[in-house]
Amino acid sequence: MNPPDITTAVHILLIGIGATAVLDAWLLLLRRLGQPSAGFAPLGRWIGHLARGRLTHPAIAQAAPVRHELALGWLSHYAVGVAFAAALVAWQGMAWVRQPTPLPALAFGLASVVAPLFVMQPAMGAGFASRRTATPLKNCLRSTLNHMVFGVGLYLCARLLAGAPAAALA
Repeated sequence: MNPPDITTAVHILLIGIGATAVLDAWLLLLRRLGQPSAGFAPLGRWIGHLARGRLTHPAIAQAAPVRHELALGWLSHYAVGVAFAAALVAWQGMAWVRQPTPLPALAFGLASVVAPLFVMQPAMGAGFASRRTATPLKNCLRSTLNHMVFGVGLYLCARLLAGAPAAALA
């Protein structure tokens, strides 16, 4: 497989950053409506420990803090968003980027919930699909909805870029 050309790479980067920003706007709205959120420091702590060879924790909140964990969490959050955008474009091709449709982006957003439910939450001590938390169903539904919002963001950002002049993106 050939590496992406610069235009493709810029599209992927912008779609991933934009979709992640849409998700963040959603999370901010939820916080303002009184819905608690763990934020991204736990992700940064997990990534920091992962870099030192530790994948799992009984409870990430009880793990030793990592220097700059909040910044590391935010950076990782956006890096994952870009990686997910790259995976969507790899799956759908540049034809989708040129003429995006909602279904692939929404399906990908829904599929991406596998990462927190079956990788991150177990590794951070919450168990598969949050089963070791007080409200596993609520947590799973929230994760699913958040990832659907990310899928909406993928579509909206691709749609916005599809209408932008090509010279502005290169």
